[in-house]
Amino acid sequence: MKLVIENQLVTLKVLRQAWLEPVEVEISADARRRIAEANELVNEVVAGGKQVYGVNTGFGQLASVRINNHELAHLQENLVRSHSVGVGRDLGDEIVRLVMLMKVIALAEGFSGVRPELVEALCALINHEIYPRIPSQGSVGASGDLAPLAHMSGVLLGLGEAKVKGQILPASEALAGAGLVPLKLAPKEGLALLNGTQVSTALALAAVFRCENSLSAALVAGAMSSDAIKGSDTPFDRRIQNVRGHGGQIAVASVLRELMRGSEIRASHEHCERVQDPYSIRCQPQVMGACLDVLRHVCKVLQTEANAVTDNPLVFTDTQAVLSGGNFHAEPVALAADYLALAIAEIGALSERRIALLIDSHLSGLPAFLVKDGGLNSGFMMAQVTAVALASENKSLAHPASVDSLPTSANQEDHVSMSTFAARRLHDMLDNIVNIVAIELLAAAQGIGFHHPQQPSALLAGVIDAIRGLSPPYDTDRSLSSDIALVAQLIDGGYFCQYAASVLPAHNG
Repeated sequence: MKLVIENQLVTLKVLRQAWLEPVEVEISADARRRIAEANELVNEVVAGGKQVYGVNTGFGQLASVRINNHELAHLQENLVRSHSVGVGRDLGDEIVRLVMLMKVIALAEGFSGVRPELVEALCALINHEIYPRIPSQGSVGASGDLAPLAHMSGVLLGLGEAKVKGQILPASEALAGAGLVPLKLAPKEGLALLNGTQVSTALALAAVFRCENSLSAALVAGAMSSDAIKGSDTPFDRRIQNVRGHGGQIAVASVLRELMRGSEIRASHEHCERVQDPYSIRCQPQVMGACLDVLRHVCKVLQTEANAVTDNPLVFTDTQAVLSGGNFHAEPVALAADYLALAIAEIGALSERRIALLIDSHLSGLPAFLVKDGGLNSGFMMAQVTAVALASENKSLAHPASVDSLPTSANQEDHVSMSTFAARRLHDMLDNIVNIVAIELLAAAQGIGFHHPQQPSALLAGVIDAIRGLSPPYDTDRSLSSDIALVAQLIDGGYFCQYAASVLPAHNG
């Protein structure tokens, strides 16, 4: 994908593609003009001797310390060096690519005061697939994602390390291999690079994209479980959804109806004596629809943030003003991530309840634990225990991160958002639910098999074929660990999005 950064909204669909694969980026002529005009104003401020935070002063608690003009470049380089204190596992290349792309988007707006050459150097890293090594821990998401963005910025200066085609190299060697030379920073440029919410936002965006994969798979699994227990599709009737009016609920019910349309299993018990199904079957539109509405809200917040200018101070050429504010505070991202955590936990919780239903012969009407010769065989007994363990972990991980603020920088930064952790922990939760839903897909496929020769809908039959290509029917006890892993990879790879694409916000905007 080739992307020209202009003064227009970069959509979630484009950002999702940049997350999935390398992208070629350049800034438009108009963007270059805006950047240059703001940089000219910064140079005028420096020449005029006016004291401006971060341009010719220290940082944080040291903002009152005036820096001599001949030391301004050194000041910016020191900022990058001193703030490169991240720890923990490295962020994945796909996350780093999103971080750099969103930093380019922000700087290209022309409110940061940097040189066009700096933005073009960042584009060059993206285009040559040079991905700075960025440790995942160390940001509180308040004065921007300072530590991780410092590690990103260091590579521009030839500092630190980078990954090139999976190989870790010294930054200077990675640059030289692409025919690039290290930059020398000009006034304000280090601060413009380090201030910003791009790391938190990239982690949250990647979680949104993965959540769409998991939600789609959970809808398919829910439809399969409904057929496996000979459940009713009446609760998915559009009239029921319409009188409540929630958009997510209406959309989810529509997907479920389509997935079950033409099922021979459903037709076989149209007039059975069962009055109602358990909530995990009957209330899927209400629960999963609410989760979809959360996802849609989070997408709106993150699309705004992905296109936002979040460094400080900001340069306004129309009024010849350099203003210090707090756009670097990532509270919007933190709250959105916390909200999404609740939805992720609920997707997994509902899926686990359906697994429990499937293995309970008293409620499902299926063989106990979904296996013949129960007693000799334990079937899906322990697979459900694994799902319970993962669902329970997610309950703890769903605790909001944004309510936990500790002051930093000698109380100058006395409230922080914890957005980086709020977004990062979503991936642990998503790792859990892809496995929970994988277990349900295996269990539901096993349950449907007991109704042979009656068939599910054509759509669900196709899903079962895909599952059976990875995992044969469970005839006698064996380890399901590798089967679960393979189906989880199918989920996380987005296979099931084809069945719910019309309702997924990041796929459509």
